[in-house]
Amino acid sequence: MEVVAYSVVATTLGLVVTRPQVTPHFRITPAMAAFAGVLVMLMLGIVRPEHWVRAATNLWSPFVAIAAIMVMTEVALRVGLLGWWASQVEARAQTTSQMFTLVFGLGVLTSAILNNDAAILLLTPLVVGLIRRRFPDRPQMVVPFAFAVFMSAGVAAFPVSNPMNMVVAEFTGVGFNEYALHMFPIALAGWVLGFAILRRLFKDELAVVLESDASETRPATPGQRLMMLLLGGVLIAYSVVGYIGGPVWAVACCGALLALILARGHTQDNPLQIAWQGVSWETLAFLMGVLILSMGLFEVGLVDRLTGLYADAGIATVGAVSAVGSAVLNNHPMSHINMMALAETSAETRGVLAALIGGDLGPRLLPMGSLAGLLWLEMLRRHGIEIGLRQFVKIGVIVTVPTLGTSLAILALF
Repeated sequence: MEVVAYSVVATTLGLVVTRPQVTPHFRITPAMAAFAGVLVMLMLGIVRPEHWVRAATNLWSPFVAIAAIMVMTEVALRVGLLGWWASQVEARAQTTSQMFTLVFGLGVLTSAILNNDAAILLLTPLVVGLIRRRFPDRPQMVVPFAFAVFMSAGVAAFPVSNPMNMVVAEFTGVGFNEYALHMFPIALAGWVLGFAILRRLFKDELAVVLESDASETRPATPGQRLMMLLLGGVLIAYSVVGYIGGPVWAVACCGALLALILARGHTQDNPLQIAWQGVSWETLAFLMGVLILSMGLFEVGLVDRLTGLYADAGIATVGAVSAVGSAVLNNHPMSHINMMALAETSAETRGVLAALIGGDLGPRLLPMGSLAGLLWLEMLRRHGIEIGLRQFVKIGVIVTVPTLGTSLAILALF
């Protein structure tokens, strides 16, 4: 039965990665693949109906928070805040290196305040368009800037910066402030190191002279300024509410409600329509499906094996296993498996955070490591940009291995 369960998960992840086109008008989505795997495990008796109940019990509060952050992201997009940020990068960059620095910084800011998926999915097309306008005769210039967007979403500085981290932090009882106290300096070091390595890797491309641009910086609109204030206020509220023991999801919901009120006054769109379209129901369904799949792996003994491995292991082992597992298995099911394995041990907060660091950075090693990475590659293909497996793995290993080692070393100091 154990081999069957592994085969079901492997087939499911294969469908998630390839997203096969069944008919000219029908493609298998990641959520469909996940729930197909769940149904097979259900028919085989590996998972049972109570697993669905347990998944809903564990996930409702982080899911509410994730959905609320999605709504805030959608409002930020509709009032033009992300586009305004990109225009500031374009207008202020005087050299190619400055533009690269600003693009990387924009990815850092967006991934920290909103989340890594928002940074990758929303900024990738904006940056592709920006670079093609500034380097019309050099299509290869898109590649280093696309990697800047992808790599800037590294270790999540706050639990809300990565949906996966929010789920695990909620389940293991790691509060917002405790998480941020440990992870923000780690994320900062990871950003600096990752940026320096990328600058070195793409030094030839970044040596190209940037043609002058006569465009002037335009001031933010009232709606954009209010949205910036709202996002900053929500980030502060996470810390304040976390300090008094309040739930993160309640802060996120208040932020989403205020964002919808703001959108009502500064766009022509219906707030209910924004809320519905802003939430990626596909992503939430995928997260639910892989959690149930991971419970199936729990039933056949994989979690017990990890529990035994983690029982006497240091954070370096936990982080490395999590990174490799996330790269091969995908970070979402790996995080859920880690979540259950660590719950069976007497793991301290550092053990949980080491697993999250591995889960954040591991997907840089292989394309199937994260849903966001797969969508990043797909978006680039739609814009005529091919990132080969060899190039992805080469850059991923060069950037990720030292970043992972440094991150875990800093964590060990706390």
